[in-house]
Formats: sequence, C-alpha cells, structure tokens
Amino acid sequence: QVQLAESGGGWVQAGGSLRLSCARSGRTLSSYAMGWFRRAPGREHEFVEAISWRGNTNYADSVKGRFTISRDNAKNTVYMQMSSLKPEDTAVYYCAAGSSYDYTKTYDYGHWGQGTQVTVSS
Repeated sequence: QVQLAESGGGWVQAGGSLRLSCARSGRTLSSYAMGWFRRAPGREHEFVEAISWRGNTNYADSVKGRFTISRDNAKNTVYMQMSSLKPEDTAVYYCAAGSSYDYTKTYDYGHWGQGTQVTVSS
C-alpha cells in the first residue's frame, strides 16, 4: 500500500511564494517518478512538474522559471517550491507517483494524494 500526503498549501498574495511537500508512506517509492498536478475549479487536472528518482525534471511551460521540484529519497518526500505566484495558479495541487518523469497524463500515475488547496489573490 502506497500513501501520499500533501501539505503546505494555503493563501498567498500574487507574487508570493509557497512550498508544498508530499510525504510518501507504505511501500518505498524511491525508484518512482513523482509528479505534481493541479486542478482549478471547472477545469481538468493539469500537469505541473515531475521528477525522476535520479533527479531529472520536467516542467509545464506555465510554471517554468517559477516552480521548482525536488525530492529527498531518504525522507520519502518530494517538494514543490512555488515562486512569483499568480492568481491563475489557484488550484488544488496533487502529488502522484508514476513510472516516468516524462509522463504528463493523469493515467500515467498510479498513486495519488488527497490534494492541498493553493489560493493566490490578486
């Protein structure tokens, strides 16, 4: 059994920063790619970023240069540092475990957290 739990969401003004964490419990996922997705109200899940177990990264164009993904395999935790936040970044953010950091579709990720809300005010 694999469990993922996000934390660190909240409210921030435009231009501000937040760091989300995703803690993994249960079966070790050190060899898995970890991704972040988000879902804004009325919209489908959107790929944000992903990282391989070796540290290779993949970012959506909308967050390049503003968001950074990292992972600490010893702590079974993946992080997303978000900077220069915009109101359009408002969404529920989900972490997920999958087989490749190149994958950007939800069906490529087999394990999901419950999500954490990020609200960016203008």
